[in-house]
Amino acid sequence: MSDLSQFVIPRGFRFGATKAGLKQSGRTDFAIIVADAPASAAAAFTANRVKAAPLLIDAEHLRATGNHVRVVAINAGNANCAAGRPGIDAARATCAAAASTFGCKPEEVFPSSTGVIGVPLPAEKIVAVLPELAKNVGSQSDHFQQVAEAIITTDTVEKTAFARVEVTAPEIDGPAEIPQEIRIAGVCKGSGMIHPQLVPHATMLVYLLTDAVIEPEVLDTYLRAAIEVSFNRISVDGDTSTNDTVLLLASGASGAHIGPGNREFAAALNQVCTSLARQVVGDGEGLSHVVELHIHGAVSNSEAVRVAKAIAHSPLVKTAWAGCDPNWGRLMAAIGYSGAQIDPERIDISFGDLPICRNGGRAPEFDETAAHAYIQQPEFSISIDLHQGPGTCKYWTTDLTHEYIRINADYTT
Repeated sequence: MSDLSQFVIPRGFRFGATKAGLKQSGRTDFAIIVADAPASAAAAFTANRVKAAPLLIDAEHLRATGNHVRVVAINAGNANCAAGRPGIDAARATCAAAASTFGCKPEEVFPSSTGVIGVPLPAEKIVAVLPELAKNVGSQSDHFQQVAEAIITTDTVEKTAFARVEVTAPEIDGPAEIPQEIRIAGVCKGSGMIHPQLVPHATMLVYLLTDAVIEPEVLDTYLRAAIEVSFNRISVDGDTSTNDTVLLLASGASGAHIGPGNREFAAALNQVCTSLARQVVGDGEGLSHVVELHIHGAVSNSEAVRVAKAIAHSPLVKTAWAGCDPNWGRLMAAIGYSGAQIDPERIDISFGDLPICRNGGRAPEFDETAAHAYIQQPEFSISIDLHQGPGTCKYWTTDLTHEYIRINADYTT
């Protein structure tokens, strides 16, 4: 697999972005991903029962096409959520215009939105810029980067990741097998309102592309497995957005077929998703620390995740991290109310390699000065062993700072 920082654009896709006048900043705010032919699609959406209009349209369109997509239309600056019937109409108008512009069916268009909730989406602005945008789409890395720049809201940086994987396939005229390169690329946005709970879980939007030949049902299996160890393992503030979306498209342009259970492809997709998930946490609104939680010894993996989430969502824990306060008692409290099966007298906690808690009490070798110095680092890890079973998980989160409050107190004003 390749370096995730290197551009390796999957074949069979074109990209572009422009200014539609949706962001108050006046920056680029509308992006397009175009598949040269209907691409196999798999998607996951927020578990929030208040869902933005585009998500409702997306689910409808995927059913209508048998999970195929030609055009992804993404706007930033407006979430198109809680806008009633006009919100649905705006999403449909965007799809109709994109379909007319790129020569496909409206049902083959996948709309996405991010931004302020409860404000009507002026779809006429998007419709107006589509013809000119269509003239400037391309398949180069700078076109892909335009998408990354256009979809951000409170993000401070663009987020992309890439991978290559070689698979072997039989030659048409003989039994020999020849290597074929498959490319995977991902682009996403997300900085605040991040606690994805994606199901068949500001907003997290993720677009994953590959040029492999994969049937939608198989693609869905790979996506769900990748989400479980990446996007469902992060939290910035514990809020689940109304617009969270992860979309995986397979153009088939490489000619390399991927069936179920391909470990190399799964590993490459997981690598891209994990990179993007960590980039989202690393750009969390107002953060001063990124924290990697390692939970061991839970009854099950789901129980380990339950403990990690309790810690990641605790204002007391997160503010202690912001102040570089090694107050491990707050971790114990969060573990205790997590709902996971525990024995308080068997819990071990370490900050990096520093023993903090042993058998449910202060470790004999606990060094408060060293612990304080350790969590002054911009990134640090905390390991917790419950000694209850084989369950484990790795989870990424942030602290909670005054800057986070400032950003979100002034978001619409």
